[in-house]
Amino acid sequence: MAAMTGTTATWSNWAGNQHSSALLTVRPRSVSDVVEAVRQAAAAGRTVRATGSGHSFTATAVADGHRIDLAELETDVTVDVARRLVTVPAGMTLHTLNELLAGHRLAMPNLGDIDAQTIAGALSTGTHGTGAKLGCLSTFVAGLTLVTGTGEVLRCSAEENRDVFDAARVGLGAVGVLVEVTLRCVDAFVLRAHERPAPLAEVLGDLPGLYEAHDHAEFYWFPYTDRVQVKTNDRVPADDQPLPGWRGWLDDEFLSNTVFAGACRLGRAVPALAPTISAVSARALTERTYTGRSDQVFCTPRRVRFVEMEYGLPREALPTALAELRRIVDRLPFKVLFPVEVRFTAADDIWLSHSYGRDSAYIAVHQYVGMPYEPYFRAFEQVATELGGRPHWGKLHWRDAESLATAYPRFTDFQSVRTRLDPHNLFQNPYLTQVLGS
Repeated sequence: MAAMTGTTATWSNWAGNQHSSALLTVRPRSVSDVVEAVRQAAAAGRTVRATGSGHSFTATAVADGHRIDLAELETDVTVDVARRLVTVPAGMTLHTLNELLAGHRLAMPNLGDIDAQTIAGALSTGTHGTGAKLGCLSTFVAGLTLVTGTGEVLRCSAEENRDVFDAARVGLGAVGVLVEVTLRCVDAFVLRAHERPAPLAEVLGDLPGLYEAHDHAEFYWFPYTDRVQVKTNDRVPADDQPLPGWRGWLDDEFLSNTVFAGACRLGRAVPALAPTISAVSARALTERTYTGRSDQVFCTPRRVRFVEMEYGLPREALPTALAELRRIVDRLPFKVLFPVEVRFTAADDIWLSHSYGRDSAYIAVHQYVGMPYEPYFRAFEQVATELGGRPHWGKLHWRDAESLATAYPRFTDFQSVRTRLDPHNLFQNPYLTQVLGS
């Protein structure tokens, strides 16, 4: 039976910018428990939302009615090594999934830069890594099982309930509670990572030469400078250049977390120092090359708290968007303490994927916790919107259903599936009202 908390339970996300108090929290241990929880919310006339590990910056997981915590959900874990398929509970974290796959000499084809999210949360918001020939994580889904707003258990794939499959792979939790996912994997592989500082103009001068020449490519621009840090990851046959433990600690823990956190606190206390801090940061991360297990190269620790907005753009719009962003940063009445991240993904056919129907470049803007951010984010959102941008579903934005309907060609189709599977808006919350309508 599901474990239930009858008193009001407070919840907040990782960044601390979203909070809610559910009237009832349910921790199901089986799919039948999830069905019971959905029907219980319906009988009480309350909404219900599933929550993961809280790594969205938007209010997508906010639940003021009933909350379903999937951390204890157990379904049969099956690994088909020959077919490179793995079936796991949707509440499993990416970190646990990566360890499971490594034990069977398998791996995810691509990952983002953290692995703390649940699989359901990562898929539902369109989480992605970088790779010009690879889509978001949801493109690796071969099948899924969800519980609809009427309590029905529905299995979906490209061959079964195809319209639901196209909607639910990036579904915002609006068409059902994901309970089980089957993922397409690949044989375990080693990555060679190369990180180097470079002038921004040099990188923008030959963008295809960056993202087409490497399996995975991204770069970080440091505000108030003309400098970027470029990172490329490429498959190699052997892990023959592992990063020494002291260097990993120095770069990834001490410089990127401990020192950077101190620099951000200093910049928040004395904003005039922000340009100097950014310039020093751009020079502090020197060139390095190393090899490692794929997921351990993709994913790095993120201990400095921040808020974030990210937009997926047509690739050809990237130089214009960055030029406008630089002007925005220079005109702000406050300072920006975090670098800007640029990544790339391939086109896909998932209805609410940010890369639906087009190859994309992503620009992610961040601000340190406790610093003003809304004028910065809103100004860039206006630029990105005019360039055909689509906001990341799990990161801050102010778009509404009317404007998003024009950005997604299959928006109406998604709404039809949503209405059919959740006819009484059981999964509604303020964020879904904003982006999908009521």
